[in-house]
Amino acid sequence: MELAQWLNIPIINADSRQMFRELKIGTAAPTDKQLQQVRHYFVGNLSISDYYSASMYEQDVNKLLAELFTTSNYALLTGGSMMYIDAVCNGIDDIPTVDETTRQLMKQRLAEEGLEALVEELKQLDPEHYEVVDRQNPRRVVHALEICHMTGKTYTSFRKAEKKQHPFQIVKIGLNRDRSELYERINLRVDKMIQKGLVDEARNLTSYRHANALNTLGYKELFNYFDGIWNLDEAIERIKGNTRRYARKQLTWFKRDATMRWFHPNDVELIKNYISNNE
Repeated sequence: MELAQWLNIPIINADSRQMFRELKIGTAAPTDKQLQQVRHYFVGNLSISDYYSASMYEQDVNKLLAELFTTSNYALLTGGSMMYIDAVCNGIDDIPTVDETTRQLMKQRLAEEGLEALVEELKQLDPEHYEVVDRQNPRRVVHALEICHMTGKTYTSFRKAEKKQHPFQIVKIGLNRDRSELYERINLRVDKMIQKGLVDEARNLTSYRHANALNTLGYKELFNYFDGIWNLDEAIERIKGNTRRYARKQLTWFKRDATMRWFHPNDVELIKNYISNNE
């Protein structure tokens, strides 16, 4: 927010879940006050019944950037969805289309063997992708294995294509905290979400629980609470633990990028200087 106001530019959201208007509390979407202070793109622009992908996001953002660069030398994209950020910075990889035979085979194996067995297989076939993939997301695990089996190559190998060239410079800024501080803030953030009404927000979405948009931290755990698998306290602790794990995964993903410059979130003036020096 401070950088956007300093540069007098809008914010381009790159959190794939904040795009769904029904998921305000569980995704910590920008508040109405924040939206009034700084214009945001791609916040609450979709419904959970809408289909959307990283490829579509890449196209939409590039179209928006062409407009924004007519009035400013800067554009600000922020968020934590790794695939969406990569789509804009590097372009979507030319990953083969999975044939129907392979798709049905993997669908059957998921039903018979379970997700845990397929995750272990992915660890053997493509350990690099295993480290960064959401291992609790059956769709992503299965898709990576589909590519491995169909092509005889790793899923990672198709994600190392030559980066697309852009008519603009990309300056990457990573934010990180001391691990204990980060974890404490994550735990407090979850408690605040519960206080703001996350349980009711999730309960109102139970009829959509199988939508991909709801395969999301906070909602998955509460659905288990509604089903009587966990009590509410356990569901909350699971949200905290899974969020901490996801934070580690984000750091693993972004720290592979040697062009990323890391700062503590409080070092705003240092970040401003870094941006100015990269003009």
